Amino acid sequence: MINEMNRFLEIVKEVSPKSFINEKNELIIVPKNNIYFRLDDMQSDLDLKCRVIAWLSRPSCKGISPYWQKRMLAIVNTHLRTNFTKDQMSIIYTYLGNDCNRKLCINFIESGYDLSLLKR
Repeated sequence: MINEMNRFLEIVKEVSPKSFINEKNELIIVPKNNIYFRLDDMQSDLDLKCRVIAWLSRPSCKGISPYWQKRMLAIVNTHLRTNFTKDQMSIIYTYLGNDCNRKLCINFIESGYDLSLLKR
C-alpha cells in the first residue's frame, strides 16, 4: 500500500505541483479548484483505486476548465494504467462517482476496468 500511495503522490505532484496534504489528512490535488480527497481509512491498493475513481472521475470530465480536466484524466490514467477518454470517464463518473456504488467499483477494478459492467 505504501509503495502504491507514494507512486500516486508522485504522479499527482508531477501534474499538479501545488498539491499538498493538509493537517486533516486530505490530499489537496488542485487547491485552486478545490479538488481533494481524504487519505484516511485506506487499507489497500484497491481502496486507493476506488478513491481515485470516486473522487477524480468528475473533474476528469466536467466541472472544471478543459485544461484541468485533461490533467485530472492524466492522473487517473497514469495511476490506474488505463487509457480512458473523457467520454468514458463521464460514464465512470455516472456509475461510480462520489463513491455511490463501492461494490460495483470494486467489480469494475477487478474486471480490468471493463466498461460494459457500467452499461447494464
